[in-house]
Amino acid sequence: MTTILLTGYEPFGEFDRNPASRLAMRLDGTTCAGGSIVGRQLPVAFDRARLALLELLERHDPEIVLSLGLAAGRPGLSLERVGINLRDTNGTPDNDDRDVIDEPVTADGPDAYFATVPVREMVESMNEAGIPATLSTNAGTHLCNDILYATRHHVETTDFEARSGFVHVPFSHEGAAAREDTQPSMSLETMARGLEVGIETAITAESSPLR
Repeated sequence: MTTILLTGYEPFGEFDRNPASRLAMRLDGTTCAGGSIVGRQLPVAFDRARLALLELLERHDPEIVLSLGLAAGRPGLSLERVGINLRDTNGTPDNDDRDVIDEPVTADGPDAYFATVPVREMVESMNEAGIPATLSTNAGTHLCNDILYATRHHVETTDFEARSGFVHVPFSHEGAAAREDTQPSMSLETMARGLEVGIETAITAESSPLR
């Protein structure tokens, strides 16, 4: 049985609730297209997130790694195509109060890595299922980009084999309603269904690094 590691970041900064971690835990223990989903929360901390990820990779040995993070203001699921070798918190320190400016994710790594899950097919299957989703080439320079790049670098520099990618999720309805300003949102049920459809596609479709 295929094992899918689904990670979601904890709340951070001004966001006291994060649908990414709620989705990971919601789908933990479920099955999809013959695959078993392991959902776990990651800390929003540069010095701890990668270590937590590596422990999860060693413990569960997944064939697919899909990480989730909140992208406030986006109207749907955004499948990231590329992670860059850059850390910059841009005024939003991590949860360990670390403010990073113009640092590499990995000193000896290349400028960028492409996601290796079939992101275009995943977006198409989500849209066909009635779930708003799009391709994105901007994973930012915070922890979301960091985990996408770090996962790919681990695969490229060790004997660990897995396809990996990253999905930015919008506010949940509850998260948007708790704010004073109006923001796009999506129900957790719809987001979870979109992830299930995308994961099913990732299991059954051939991957390509150039998407």
